[in-house]
Amino acid sequence: MAAVTVFHNPRCSTSKAALDAADAAGVDVEVVRYLTTPLDEAALRNLLGKLEDPATDLVRRDAAFARLGLTNADVATADQVVAVLVEHPELMQRPVLEKGKRAIIGRPKDRVPAFLTD
Repeated sequence: MAAVTVFHNPRCSTSKAALDAADAAGVDVEVVRYLTTPLDEAALRNLLGKLEDPATDLVRRDAAFARLGLTNADVATADQVVAVLVEHPELMQRPVLEKGKRAIIGRPKDRVPAFLTD
């Protein structure tokens, strides 16, 4: 079993940097390409239960968010975050790193090395 799970988007430089940091630290990772294999409601709730960041931070506020007509009020609660990410997995922040009972959003990049070795 891998020491760390990385929810990864291979087109994202920050997500790639997290994998590079894990490699440099010698940490065994399981890579989950969440766009290919989206998280279901139960998996998202489990991840949110471990997340050290506010639940709302798991949702990217990017062009797709705006195009969908979403606002911060639409992702203010954990239940809303889960509902939005089940329907629109492309809005999930990346990378997300999970280790045991803890998880973080790997932004900014400098958060990742400490999480990997802690």
